Amino acid sequence: MPTTPSASPAATAADPAGGGWSPPGRTTALLTVTGILVVGQMYIVLPLLGPMARSFSASPGAVTWMATGFGLAYATGFLFAGPLADRYGPRRVIVLGLLATTLTTLAVPLATNLAAGCALRAVQGLAAASFAPAAFSVIATTVAPQRRPFALTCVTSGFLAAAVLVQVASQALESLAGWRTAFLTFGPLMALAAVFARRVLAADGGDRAATVRSAFAAMPRLLATPRLLLLYAATCTLLGGFVALYTAVSLAGPPGVSGNEGALLWLRAGALPAMVAVPLLAGALGRVPGRVRLPAALALAGAAALAASGAGGSAVALGAVLLLLVAGIAIAAPALVEAVAAAGGSARGAAVALYACAMFIGASLGPQLANSLADWGFAGIVRVVAAVFAAGAVLSVAAFSR
Repeated sequence: MPTTPSASPAATAADPAGGGWSPPGRTTALLTVTGILVVGQMYIVLPLLGPMARSFSASPGAVTWMATGFGLAYATGFLFAGPLADRYGPRRVIVLGLLATTLTTLAVPLATNLAAGCALRAVQGLAAASFAPAAFSVIATTVAPQRRPFALTCVTSGFLAAAVLVQVASQALESLAGWRTAFLTFGPLMALAAVFARRVLAADGGDRAATVRSAFAAMPRLLATPRLLLLYAATCTLLGGFVALYTAVSLAGPPGVSGNEGALLWLRAGALPAMVAVPLLAGALGRVPGRVRLPAALALAGAAALAASGAGGSAVALGAVLLLLVAGIAIAAPALVEAVAAAGGSARGAAVALYACAMFIGASLGPQLANSLADWGFAGIVRVVAAVFAAGAVLSVAAFSR
């Protein structure tokens, strides 16, 4: 696999604390688990659409704006989080960002109407955006080069696993004590993660951007690079299709699944084996060239989405094809990071921040795509999702052909 993204042109070699490379196991485990907690806040409302709609006297479709508001703020926040990590150091940004995310997560249950809920979710998204770019920076600057591919695959797979794990946890917590319980549980967990991050991650050090402005300077050039623009467009389809499909399950799930809490729980949890298997296969997958691996993975996700449209009311059949869809996305995500980092050259930190921004722009638009097509039914929505993934595969082929 190619070299993982770096925080800045200068931060490419050694532990910034000067004491050699960080212990890869502890660093990777902490970043993976913390990523599940933080990124999972994007998806936490998907199983709560019905309960929140009743609480706010709104429709479930209107409540999807609580996912979209978070996602748009989250994507915007990446544009600032990457340069801030380059300037002030990734550990500092992670710790302070986790504390801010704790406070904003605990504030969401205070909302008494949908407008307030959307506003609080947007603030939560801005705070949560601090984590991912800084986590990639930690991997690039403190993990030994031969360990980076595994660390990167684990962290990106954790980001995807968050969609499944946090939905399952959110649904279970809501059934115990209402939708507010989910936010009141995850807030303190992120505070605990901040404590561990302060203890486990290597101290910030080494060369950093002289100013935040200088860290931003590379972005216009990157956005003028045709290959990167194609890769960013393909990135939008990755979580855009993924979140649209899971929103469709909540809004218009097929008969036998929709409204059946047990079937929905099993369906969400059934994708977990793919999240575990892909990091274990990182070495073998890394030997497949990115120009083949990326479009093939997106094509697999598209084929699985198309198959989901014909799964009928069988939770088992739908779970099987969703497993394949999640596997395709889990394979495509690190391949996209690698391609973006390679195309970004010396400005890899900024390039990956833009990649994360594009990914969650797609994720924020996914719920609105499903909501706008709700009249088409579950089968109609997932056929459109299949087309989204197919477009991503075509865009990735075009990017590698340049």
